[in-house]
Amino acid sequence: MIYQINPLEDRRWDALVAKHPNSSIFHTVGWLDALWRTYGYDPVVYTTSPPRKELTNGLVFCRVSSWLTGKRLVSLPFSDHCDPLVEDRDRACAVFNEVLKDKGDHHWEYIEVRPRNEVLTQQRGMQPVTGYCFHVLDLSPDEKTLFSSFHKDCTQRKIQRAEREKLTYRAGRSDELLKAFYQLFAKMRQRQCLPPQPFRWFQNLSECLGPAMQVRTAWQAGQLAASIVTLQFGRTVVYKYGCSNPQLNSLGGMQWLFWKTIQEAKTLEMIELDLGRSDWGNPGLITFKDRLGGRRFPLAYWQYPSAGAPSGLRQMSRRPAAWIMGHVPVPLLIIAGRLLYRHIG
Repeated sequence: MIYQINPLEDRRWDALVAKHPNSSIFHTVGWLDALWRTYGYDPVVYTTSPPRKELTNGLVFCRVSSWLTGKRLVSLPFSDHCDPLVEDRDRACAVFNEVLKDKGDHHWEYIEVRPRNEVLTQQRGMQPVTGYCFHVLDLSPDEKTLFSSFHKDCTQRKIQRAEREKLTYRAGRSDELLKAFYQLFAKMRQRQCLPPQPFRWFQNLSECLGPAMQVRTAWQAGQLAASIVTLQFGRTVVYKYGCSNPQLNSLGGMQWLFWKTIQEAKTLEMIELDLGRSDWGNPGLITFKDRLGGRRFPLAYWQYPSAGAPSGLRQMSRRPAAWIMGHVPVPLLIIAGRLLYRHIG
């Protein structure tokens, strides 16, 4: 028999996430709570574990219901990846079959999963709909070895330039740092012809994840040169968001921030830096992660049945929508993001 639980209320979910080898920051109650607070996505876990028994497995989804983009189950919105927390393929398929029944009962248009492993990809009717390049950096070598693995001209020398320029490093999750990051982030999204995520999303991540979220910043003479947002779970550090001031890019602030993150991760005995997904249509970002020494992996998102159409975010990045987004003033672009993102997840 298959059961459904609310992971925000059932404490057994926290215990399973803490011990399962395939869990990530995206499975945590904090991440799910931030999704619920910001976008109103209701999380649900499907499991074979009965109530009041130890939770031994679970497939977590968010119910996305939008008048603009339809109703669907997604595992999980705005998450780079989310593996089923199951014992084996047979158990995963048994649970997923119940999800398919629920799809029919609630008239969900499709189900989407974003696994790093292939435990569900052989399920009948599942189709890959979107592919990404995923990078991971192994942190087990010593600092000297890690530094020498960076691209000599584009990474090592940038870090050395930042140190010569005596950039100032500040990290935390104060309102001041969040606002500084977001101002630069919104300007970068304008250059990319895309709206930024709502500021409230970053505030909720800070409130729900606590110290596991860090805003890392590089300053030069009072100007923010670059900033990244990292998340921490177990012995993994996750790079999630980043932005830089194009007028100060020559100072190497972005490369220096990653180096500072790696050094701190080594101090905390972290073993992996999850550099996240990159769209294959963004070769510059892929190359940047290559030059940091990240190892590439293919990452596919799967649907049942295949919806076929690109996501709302991808549609916005196409002309003429891209032209419009690129010419809208930043304050209006922020309002657009606040209105649109809940329909995109």
